[in-house]
Amino acid sequence: METASDIKEMVRTKYGEIAGQTKEQNAASCCGAGECSTVDYTIFAEDYSKMKGYLADADLALGCGVPTEFAQIHEGDVVVDLGSGAGNDAFVARAIAGESGKVIGIDMTPQMVDKARENADKLGFNNVEFRLGDIENIPIAANRADVVISNCVLNLVPDKRRAFEEMFRILKPGGHFSVSDVVLRGELPDGLRNDAEMYAGCVSGAIQIETYLQHLHDVGFATITVQKQKAIELPDDILANYLTAEEIATMRDGQTGILSITVYGEKSAATCSPGAGCC
Repeated sequence: METASDIKEMVRTKYGEIAGQTKEQNAASCCGAGECSTVDYTIFAEDYSKMKGYLADADLALGCGVPTEFAQIHEGDVVVDLGSGAGNDAFVARAIAGESGKVIGIDMTPQMVDKARENADKLGFNNVEFRLGDIENIPIAANRADVVISNCVLNLVPDKRRAFEEMFRILKPGGHFSVSDVVLRGELPDGLRNDAEMYAGCVSGAIQIETYLQHLHDVGFATITVQKQKAIELPDDILANYLTAEEIATMRDGQTGILSITVYGEKSAATCSPGAGCC
């Protein structure tokens, strides 16, 4: 892979292209943006259409779970959605947090932020906002959020440990997160792991599930629980662009796998840094 800066720019460019398309256009293309290439960006997506607060214009089918289903959001909560895209999860979260709540979406792709703001304007919401920002340096004050959610985005971040530290920083003591993400079981073949296109497609940027959970523990989160887990199988016609027939067979034998997980964790109510305003 290229440098962290190169990776971010590649992801920003690719998702900027996707922002200009509808869910149907993304689903009709095997790459999700422009002409067909090698990656299906919608392959992990789950159905949101029956969720309260669902807005079709905000659903680009780019997630890998439904974190709001497990996030234990309450009325009046401040919810932060990391990698908010066109606003899909943010609007569902807003429906749960209600008029007395607040939802802040963070995304590093200007086109996505613009699209999310347009969607919010259509609905006339005054308690949902979208900010341009980097998940490794979230533009939100410490101890601000009751709940952090994210959907298939943290795996795109080059420095995942730093992103988890930022999640911990912005959560209030006693707050919690529920994030859906892509992780690995076993080592991916080099052809998948080193390909930039597959990085933007959420595959080669993923890390081992044990490492993912350990990072969360190391930055201070407690009560870390995998709320949902499912295996993801990439179609052979996509894998054939990267792997030999033997490598594909190895991936199918269960020793190596791509998983979609939804993970929960808490920031202890006793956690407070001197000078942070929570003591």
